[in-house]
Amino acid sequence: MNRITVLLFANLKELAGTSNLSLEIDDQSRLSDLKQLLAEKIPALASSITSAIASQNQKFIFDQDLLEEGAEIAFFPPVSGGTEPITICKIILDELDFQALQGDIVNENTGAVCTFTGIVRGVTSRDQKITTSLEYEAYIPMAEQKMHQVAREMRDRWPAIDGIAIVQRIGKLQPGTPTVAIMCAASHRDSGVFEAARYGIDRLKEIVPVWKKEISPAGSSWVEGHYRPSKKD
Repeated sequence: MNRITVLLFANLKELAGTSNLSLEIDDQSRLSDLKQLLAEKIPALASSITSAIASQNQKFIFDQDLLEEGAEIAFFPPVSGGTEPITICKIILDELDFQALQGDIVNENTGAVCTFTGIVRGVTSRDQKITTSLEYEAYIPMAEQKMHQVAREMRDRWPAIDGIAIVQRIGKLQPGTPTVAIMCAASHRDSGVFEAARYGIDRLKEIVPVWKKEISPAGSSWVEGHYRPSKKD
């Protein structure tokens, strides 16, 4: 067996939830074999790893090339620029910076940005329940992978969408504090930006592993949803 180090960069790192792996592979394995192994071990990488650029010990390598004993294999997207739309998916502890997020997903063709923002509610109107704070928790590596899945689903349904940002804040938050942002950028308001933002928050609530604890004068309790993920999720 041959033990190698795998380095992941940019969106590949975010999809995998890690920037490096130590793996054992069969002797005489080729790069194509490693890609297949990574796709099996980390399903979130399956659609991206096949087209990723790879290097072995800092030299470009291709699918039929043999992997060397103890090699350092790096995977990354095409370098510097390109025309791929920007996707930002992350869990954060700090305040949401809407201006910075918008600046990151717009380009010279952007004519419309639609943003959904979730806010900590102090009073639930249907029963006048008072909330003094919410405590958000996330399974961060999986949450960020599933956020990228939501972004891909958004683009599949609304191909004109260009930049997408899906950002969830965790920790203990007070009423009036923004907790989540779904931001869609495109050339025109009729491109689906409104619908995509609505879809993004609805889908996040279904499949992204983030939970919240409601804290009130009467005590605290974790809020559970009703959606049960299926194999298609």
